[in-house]
Amino acid sequence: MKRALWQKLNIFRRRRSSSCHGEGLQTEGNSLTKISIVGSPNVGKSVVFNRLTGAYVTVSNYPGTTVNVSRGKAKIEGKEFEIVDTPGMYSLTPITEEERVARSILLEEKPEIILHVVDAKNLERMLPFTLQLIEARLPVILELNMMDETKAVGIEVDIGKLEQELGIPVVATVATTGQGIKALRRTLVEYATS
Repeated sequence: MKRALWQKLNIFRRRRSSSCHGEGLQTEGNSLTKISIVGSPNVGKSVVFNRLTGAYVTVSNYPGTTVNVSRGKAKIEGKEFEIVDTPGMYSLTPITEEERVARSILLEEKPEIILHVVDAKNLERMLPFTLQLIEARLPVILELNMMDETKAVGIEVDIGKLEQELGIPVVATVATTGQGIKALRRTLVEYATS
């Protein structure tokens, strides 16, 4: 199945030659557009979270668990968002307590946007989770992070084709340097107001 998916998408080509800062946290009664950041561990979710929120965040245990969840607020192009950095997860079928908490946030808190952050050089391994989110009819934006490392190993991704095939917005970033974050912010606002 995996091979057929990638042949259909045909998004990879191997090369032959080798500001927005948080402004406090949401208070009860405010109706902010909620963005939940999801993805596997070590894909740069927390860096993306920090780029969007700045320093104004709270970290607390999810009710009834020992799992930490970071929440912050961002103002992007005049629109306010609540940003939630969920624990790492690999699929919507939870195995660990962290994955159960992340799934609960998605299904119970019903964020208006789910930002799925992936390591672009391992997209083939991470895209099945994106497809699960899409099939569950969740409002997904795919962020291809670590594009510098992806290019360094000789992989190029046809972002336009990937976006067309998946039917969702796709943004390329290097969160550690801030590359692509402006485009990500613009995409978040456009998605939230469409």
